[in-house]
Amino acid sequence: MIKPIFTLSLILILASGVSEIIACTNLIVTKGATSDRSVMITYAADSHTRYGTLGFYPAADHKPGDLCEVFHYENGKLLGTIPEAAHTYSVIQFMNENQVAIGETTWGGLDSLSRQPEAILDYGSLMRIGLQRSKTAREMIQLMTELVAKYGYATGGESFSISDANEAWIMELIGKGKYEKGAVWVARLIPDGYVSGHANQARITTFPFQKTNNWSDTKQTVYHSPDVISFAKKHGFYKGTDESFSFSDVYNPLKFGGARFCDARVWSFFRRISKEIRENQDYTNYAMGKFSRDGKLMDQTANPNGYVSNRMPLWVKPDSPVTLQQVMAAMRDHYEDTPMDMRNDPGAGPYQSPYRWRPMEFVVDSTEYLCERAIATQQTGYSFVAQSRSWLPAPIGGIFWFGVDDTDGCVYAPMYCGMQRVPESYALGNGSMITWSETSAFWTFNQVNNWAYSRYNLIHPEIKKYQAQLETQFTSEVKVTDQQATELYKQNPASAADYLTSYSVYTGNKLVADWKVFYQYLFMKYIDGNVKNSDGRKLLDNGNGKNIPKAPAQPGYGKEWERIMIQGTGDRLVVPKKE
Repeated sequence: MIKPIFTLSLILILASGVSEIIACTNLIVTKGATSDRSVMITYAADSHTRYGTLGFYPAADHKPGDLCEVFHYENGKLLGTIPEAAHTYSVIQFMNENQVAIGETTWGGLDSLSRQPEAILDYGSLMRIGLQRSKTAREMIQLMTELVAKYGYATGGESFSISDANEAWIMELIGKGKYEKGAVWVARLIPDGYVSGHANQARITTFPFQKTNNWSDTKQTVYHSPDVISFAKKHGFYKGTDESFSFSDVYNPLKFGGARFCDARVWSFFRRISKEIRENQDYTNYAMGKFSRDGKLMDQTANPNGYVSNRMPLWVKPDSPVTLQQVMAAMRDHYEDTPMDMRNDPGAGPYQSPYRWRPMEFVVDSTEYLCERAIATQQTGYSFVAQSRSWLPAPIGGIFWFGVDDTDGCVYAPMYCGMQRVPESYALGNGSMITWSETSAFWTFNQVNNWAYSRYNLIHPEIKKYQAQLETQFTSEVKVTDQQATELYKQNPASAADYLTSYSVYTGNKLVADWKVFYQYLFMKYIDGNVKNSDGRKLLDNGNGKNIPKAPAQPGYGKEWERIMIQGTGDRLVVPKKE
């Protein structure tokens, strides 16, 4: 029997041009760096054509000879088949029932390595297959790399965040192109107590070379392909010493855009939680694309190859334990209160919008300019915070906090990794990028966010307040649900799964219904440039009981923008003084 790994409705179609290489963001927080001792990774799946839904793949047993059809994750092309595993675990989007989770960001890398003839597995296939077959993050790294070596790698360079209830890893991988089958790669364990991240620029530089990959050795913190350095030397990509070899600098050479559009997003997360990063001007310069090439790197090691020397570290230690709420907030970052803050230049409009419509680069009078690329962006299809908790049974310990559309205006709803179906409002087939659905979570959240873009500094504060209220409510509910599910699990794991499913499905569907009512309220309150009076989320009448509102406020454009409005108009808009 042949069983497909992907359905076409899950295909990721990336936008062309600049956005193709700066499409996603991942943050990584280890167990020792969090306030509750959970492991967290995040993922924002960004594309102007991606529809946000919540995929589910049930656990299954397979017969000898069963095959999986592997479809290219972006264009839907059938790449080939591989043998099925005897048993596959259930997967909710990018987290499995064992609390193993994965995210990715694409960086492409050297053009000559971007295509591999007859390769079967692309990055999306690896992610799904890995989740279906792995109990731990280490198992997943081993499985993914062994599959690539056997069946080839069909896409460009990728960074992966891979986590379980105890560990978090970053793995970077690029195919061998036309030269050989397979890929070269490095995986590093993020030290416990530290945080990391990646955003469409390879981040692993130098690393301790290992003679063998001992997958059963829990003390081994680095894995890599045995030819990761020799392959580069063989084909002329690198000529230095093994000790100074940098994976990122060789396979994804750093350019201005790799810092300003990509690594700057990681910097913005790091600076939130680390004084060392926040107060070091060298790192700020790097994020803005201002490079140094000193004889020594930031850690004072030698720099014989002349690489950019003010790059950020791969990981940093937070000043204090990081909370779930801080991680969610980091996913909503627009470079506020940094030199790249978008709220105060003319592009923000009169309502201090931290958004810029694409394209990201434009030319005025022969000079090229840019729009910033922040973590929070309008074209996000969906995002998540995958939280793995070692002190609970796996189906209960894993929570896939899931949101659709722009992270700044989404609400992260708790989806337990042990659930057996998804909420109808988030389900595959409920609407599409070109098909409207009144019950779709994606279209409901888009209505609210796009309305907020029209007058951001007026409307978004209401979204932020309600968002915080709901996510606080969910974290409280999760504590109770954990306890009840754990008691059920002791008696009958299937009953616990049913309970977790009921909670997750109800929560997701109710959230969408509530958010739809919220949109109706916001639309009525802010229609026609006015602001009606309200109490909480209820619009007020004028006191006569006839559903007639009080005269609404008319805040206009604000004094600073009024000055901009009259620039270049001469006396055309001047009101004559009264005689």
